Amino acid sequence: MTAFADLNALPAAQLANLNELGYLAMTPVQAAALPAILAGKDVRVQAKTGSGKTAAFGLGVLQHIDASQFITQSLVLCPTRELADQVAKELRRLARAMPNIKILTLCGGQPFGVQRDSLQHAPHIIVATPGRLLDHLEKGTVKLDALQTLVLDEADRMLDMGFAEAIDDVIRHAPASRQTLLFSATWPAGIAAISKRVQRDPQSIEIDTVDELPAVEQQFYEVSRGGKIGLLQALLSKHQPASCVVFCNTKKDCQAVCDALNARDQSALALHGDMEQRDRDQTLVRFANGSSRVLVATDVAARGLDIKSLEMVINFELSWDPEVHVHRIGRTARAGASGLAISFCAPEEAQRAAVLAEMLNLSLNWQIAPSGGVVKPLEPEMATLCIDGGKKAKMRPGDILGAMTGDMGLDGADIGKIDMHPIHAYVAVRQGVARHAWKQLQQGKIKGKSVKVRLLK
Repeated sequence: MTAFADLNALPAAQLANLNELGYLAMTPVQAAALPAILAGKDVRVQAKTGSGKTAAFGLGVLQHIDASQFITQSLVLCPTRELADQVAKELRRLARAMPNIKILTLCGGQPFGVQRDSLQHAPHIIVATPGRLLDHLEKGTVKLDALQTLVLDEADRMLDMGFAEAIDDVIRHAPASRQTLLFSATWPAGIAAISKRVQRDPQSIEIDTVDELPAVEQQFYEVSRGGKIGLLQALLSKHQPASCVVFCNTKKDCQAVCDALNARDQSALALHGDMEQRDRDQTLVRFANGSSRVLVATDVAARGLDIKSLEMVINFELSWDPEVHVHRIGRTARAGASGLAISFCAPEEAQRAAVLAEMLNLSLNWQIAPSGGVVKPLEPEMATLCIDGGKKAKMRPGDILGAMTGDMGLDGADIGKIDMHPIHAYVAVRQGVARHAWKQLQQGKIKGKSVKVRLLK
C-alpha cells in the first residue's frame, strides 16, 4: 500500500490537495501509522525528522475535526517554537481542502494578550509548546474538555528539555477518552515511561533505528581543536555549498564559529538559545530564503529546522550520542535526496568516533585535509527586506509582489521567497538589486499605504 487513495478513508478533496502538494505516495511512516491513526487508535512511532511524520499525524487529526464545532478538538505539543511553527504551517497546507478550520500556535516569545484575544473564538487545533500552553490552561483561556486527539511530537527532545512534568500537567486538563499519538526520533527509557502513562494499548511502529543511515556520503577529518576553524573555512571554500548547517555542541562555539566565518566573508548566521525570539525567527527566514549560505547552530536550536535541499552538514564537534549524529546528518538527505556530511574529530574526541563506528556498524571514511590556499568568499544569492505589516495588517504575498513588480518596476525574477509573519513580512531579493528594492519600497506604497522597510544585515 503506497498511494493515499489506498487508505479508503480520505475524501476526494483531500486526495486532490495531497496531489497538488506533491504527496504522490506515502512514506514508510505514513503507510505504517495512518491506518491506525485514522481508526482512532493510540500510536507510538519512532521516526526521524524528514520521514513524513507531520503529515502522518496531521491527516489523522484533520479527519477527526468537526469544523462546525468551534471548540478545541486537537492539540499538538512541540518542544520548540520553531518546530511548532513548522507543524502549524504543514497542518494549514493539509487543511486547504477543509474550509473554516482554525489552527492557532501558542508559544513563548509572543505577547500573551494577543494570544488571549485569538482564543476568544476557540481554535479547532492548537499547536503549542508546553510552558505557554500551561499558562493559558491555568488562566482558563484554553479549555481541553472536548479534546479528541493529543499529539506529542519529538517527545525525546521534550524529555531532554525537562518538559516531562509539564506534559503530565497538560494531560490532567484533557479527557481520559482521548486518542494519544506519540512521535519520537529516539526511544529512551523515559519515553517508554511516558507512553505507558498517557497511552492506551498503543500500536508501536519503529521506522528508523540507529543503524539505518540516511543516503549521505560521510567524510571524517582528524584535526586539532585549534585547527577546526581553518579546516572549516577551507572546506566551505572548496565545496562552495548553496546551503550548509554547521553543528556545534555549545552556544559559545556556535557564536565564535559564526563570527570567524563572517570575518572571511563566508556568509554565516548563528542560531542558539541565547538569542531573542525575533532574532531567531529572522535567522531562520534568512537562511531558508537564500540570504545566507551557512547556518551555525546548536542541536536544540536547530530542532524543527525545515530546509529543503540542504547540500551539506558539518559536525564541528562530534556528538557523544550516535542517534544525535544520525539526526544531524539526515538533514541533508531529505525525501531520498543525497547529501554530504563532514565530521571533525580532534584527538580528544577519538573515543566518540570509536563509539560512533561501533554503534552504527560504520567504517569511518577518513580524509586528508585540503592544503592551505586562498579562502574563497561564500556570498549569498539573496538579501532579505523586512517590511513592517504582516498578516495582522491583512497584507498578502500577492500585495507585496504586485507593488514591487508593478508600481516599483522591479523584475519578478529578482524576487524570491516571501514569508508572512503576524506583524512583519520578509522578502528575499537578489543581492544585486537589494538596495534599489529597499529604496523603492521606502518611497512606494503597498495596498495604498506607506510602509517601513529594513534591509537585514
